[in-house]
Amino acid sequence: MREPMPQPRQPAAPRSNPALQIADWRRQVAALYARIRSAADPAVGWEDWRRTRNALFAHHPQSPLPAADRAVFAGLPCYPYDPSLRFAVELAPIADETEQRMELGADGAVRLLPAGRTVGLEGPLGGELTVFWIAGYGGGLFLPFTDATSGRETFGGGRYLLDSIKGADLGMAEGRLVLDFNFAYHPFCVHSSDWTCPLAPAGNNLRQPVRGGERLA
Repeated sequence: MREPMPQPRQPAAPRSNPALQIADWRRQVAALYARIRSAADPAVGWEDWRRTRNALFAHHPQSPLPAADRAVFAGLPCYPYDPSLRFAVELAPIADETEQRMELGADGAVRLLPAGRTVGLEGPLGGELTVFWIAGYGGGLFLPFTDATSGRETFGGGRYLLDSIKGADLGMAEGRLVLDFNFAYHPFCVHSSDWTCPLAPAGNNLRQPVRGGERLA
């Protein structure tokens, strides 16, 4: 059995008000990704990503882990950092900008508008991906995807790479969108049935295995 991973100290979160707790979680995630974007070495940013997320999952009152699981939590399993999985891509316009609507049960529905199709992933990863804009107040970029590990080594419904509403934003490099698949992560519904999450659309599939980011075990 693995020993629990030492966790860095985190700022104290509000203990009783769920709205303030969620705001605190998002604030800490946004600060984490700001550090990632400013890191001179992406691998150093990735180590920060792992440490900070492990601490949030273990200790934050809004952790998606059930309380019983937190007591034995040893860290989120991840693939080793692979620098070949970092890309800076352009987005090609999409002729058919049909809105996609995903039902989230009691949480209603999320409306996704195609923002563009990646250019440059076909060769190394076996496909291109649609980056979505989440329609509604404020909006934000959203990139869910599946790959050849989905349903085997990673969640069958896919992983997320970008969700700028929640602070998961890897930034830009010389006008191109940074997609570093070492930062791919599972939606909260993987960790608890209390959550309902948008799954990756059928067209957002990479034929090659993407062994970067979070895995199941």
